[in-house]
Amino acid sequence: MAQLDALGGGRRLYLDDIEVGQRFTSGMHAIDEAQIKAFARQFDPQPFHLDGEAAKNSLFGGLVASGWHTAAITMRLLVESGLPIASGVIGAGGEINWPQPTRAGDVLTVTSEIEEITPSRSRPDRGIVKVRSETRNQRGEIAQVLISRLVVLRRPESS
Repeated sequence: MAQLDALGGGRRLYLDDIEVGQRFTSGMHAIDEAQIKAFARQFDPQPFHLDGEAAKNSLFGGLVASGWHTAAITMRLLVESGLPIASGVIGAGGEINWPQPTRAGDVLTVTSEIEEITPSRSRPDRGIVKVRSETRNQRGEIAQVLISRLVVLRRPESS
């Protein structure tokens, strides 16, 4: 699996630099109970995200992070260290699944693989890149799968 640094010392990539099958691994993010509850209070105030005792009687059997919290952490990891796209991680659609909940004490890492590259016919300065990103905890369990279509610019002609 190619690490970010193995692909050019952290350089930012344009559509012309990306190949199907390329893989990227992000840094890590440790999540704790305080983060879970703070996110839930603001964005997903359900008992199994806010109250450990109430969560024990839920489907999850304990406190869990919102799937949207896992998605937000994934996005941060992708932007900061996971997908070195020169034009930024600009979404054009996608699909998300949460096969396993994220819990306090988990340390998340995102591994992304380029699945498809489609240069735009109408806008020659860009294309769409399909990426599969798996967010895993420290045990290697998949907490989230994100299949995204990203708008990626070509290298400017002046470069």
